[in-house]
Amino acid sequence: MDQIIIRGGRPLEGEIQISGAKNAALPLMAASLLSAEPLILTNLPDLADITSMRHVLESLGTNIQCNGEQGPDSTCTMQSATITETMAPYDLVRKMRASVLVLGPLLAREGHARVSLPGGCAIGTRPVDLHLKAMAQLGAKINLEDGYIEATAPDGGLTGGQIVFPFVTVGGTENALMAATLASGETTISNAAREPEITDLANCLVAMGAKIDGIGSDTLKITGVSSLHGARYAVVPDRIETGSYAVAAAITGGCLKLKGTRLDLIGSVSDILRECGVDIEEDTQQNCLTVSRTNGPIRGVDIITEPYPGFPTDMQAQLMALMATATGASMITESIFENRFMHVPELCRMGANINVHGSSAIVRGVDRLSPAPVMATDLRASVSLVLAALSTQGESVISRVYHLDRGYEHLPEKLAACGAQITRVRNS
Repeated sequence: MDQIIIRGGRPLEGEIQISGAKNAALPLMAASLLSAEPLILTNLPDLADITSMRHVLESLGTNIQCNGEQGPDSTCTMQSATITETMAPYDLVRKMRASVLVLGPLLAREGHARVSLPGGCAIGTRPVDLHLKAMAQLGAKINLEDGYIEATAPDGGLTGGQIVFPFVTVGGTENALMAATLASGETTISNAAREPEITDLANCLVAMGAKIDGIGSDTLKITGVSSLHGARYAVVPDRIETGSYAVAAAITGGCLKLKGTRLDLIGSVSDILRECGVDIEEDTQQNCLTVSRTNGPIRGVDIITEPYPGFPTDMQAQLMALMATATGASMITESIFENRFMHVPELCRMGANINVHGSSAIVRGVDRLSPAPVMATDLRASVSLVLAALSTQGESVISRVYHLDRGYEHLPEKLAACGAQITRVRNS
């Protein structure tokens, strides 16, 4: 099992190219199933989850050709000229819960889908019942049997309907949006998720010929079309990677230029960082952010995770690591997922003073965290341990770092280029 070894205590200085957003790229890849023509995606990140989705799509008949480049120059052409299989099997879907996003496109285009119930990070129950209810509102018959979702459209295909989500669901909105583009008539999705990744998917679908109104709002209106065509589309910059490296600059007392990203993508995160003493400047001409800490120690602030445009749950662990080094106390409340404080015991092994009470954690800042051997439990928890280790004086060893491969493109290399003493050790 691979490990990352970090000798911390060095301020990070330099430039980091922000990758395309994993959480935007995955539904965009699934959208390639909606058309027989090529969908060309640029700025596709090189991540384990992207590879997993590629394997799922190829098993369904999608031909995928990538140019081998990375970053903004990457180009990946996906063409589902003929869908040869409508079953997404367990051995592929179990690796990543986002694989369930093939449900809507398969159902809309082929009239049938058999998709394994998904796996993914162990950060609490994340059922797909809202996905299924949305498909039912478009006329599909849904059965669950032997661990699979069996969905069948009526003769003539899906029909427009009124989808009202009882609470915000990103994946449910994405599946419903893709299915509705090929459903006959009009579909309204109420209480839709508003994350930038949803907007990115909607804009890509429009580029493919879909008719969607209300993009960026919580009410999406889709007029179904008979078919979609090909398009070329650039994946939006990763707002979680942007926020994570902004915290890296803050927790080490350094200065990083984050290239290829935008301030509007991290509005709530930048507000919190500025409140606790971090400087963030945007250069719209160069398409970059400069993040530094020049006003003394970090100040403790209170945080509550909320659906977009609130503070993202995917940044909770990173901010907890930062608050562990702040002056004063802070309260971090997790309102999205239960069981998303699994990084707390590992941060405490590094000297953090954190007490969890239900869905809230009281973090009392310490002068300096201490190096220690720690173990990652999920994607965002793993990067919080990297951030904490960067702030210590001494050597930390982080195990189970395969979680990082799911969401951070070449993290050790990017940090090393900015002065971090970080090494990945590949164990057999």
